[in-house]
Amino acid sequence: MHIVVCMKQVPDSAQIRVHPVTNTIMRQGVPTIINPYDLFAIEEALRLRQQFGGEVTILTMGPPSAEDSLRKALSFGADRAVLLTDRFFAGADTLATTYALATAIRKIGTEFGPPDIVFTGKQTIDGDTAQVGPGVAKRLGLIQLTYVSHIDKVDLDAGVIDVERRSEGGVQKLRSKMPCLISILEGVNEMRIGSLTDAL
Repeated sequence: MHIVVCMKQVPDSAQIRVHPVTNTIMRQGVPTIINPYDLFAIEEALRLRQQFGGEVTILTMGPPSAEDSLRKALSFGADRAVLLTDRFFAGADTLATTYALATAIRKIGTEFGPPDIVFTGKQTIDGDTAQVGPGVAKRLGLIQLTYVSHIDKVDLDAGVIDVERRSEGGVQKLRSKMPCLISILEGVNEMRIGSLTDAL
């Protein structure tokens, strides 16, 4: 099983400042962290690898400093990390971001095998749009399972996955074919403690 997790490095929300004129987030001088929702996606990917074997690839798009967050993801036990970086990506909206991420996932698939599952957090704490996961799924032609609160069962032989999805009316139980993209809700698991040796 090959799992790709899309992760984002974001400003620490406790120290965010907003520009008084442009009303945009001022990132300079603000410490960065892994998007908290993405931590649940990383942990879920690692749990599935532990259960079924395979590999976990972490993908992020951002400045060169995002390497710090990738090293942290590697310390949790991911097999590899990919940094997609270019000055032209600065200020990319969700349309451009989904195009770049989907293109990178296709390239990763040719190098390491196409992913069975692509994980994202439900949204990021800086953009807060929840559009990137569904946008990547659309560009890759993947079935998308959003707001997933629990993975019930994975049947690799049949190529299906059973999940619980939170909705306004309650909880939906869904079965989907793989490959698919899953956006994970917060609180579905508890992140493991990283190892320094795994990040080297």
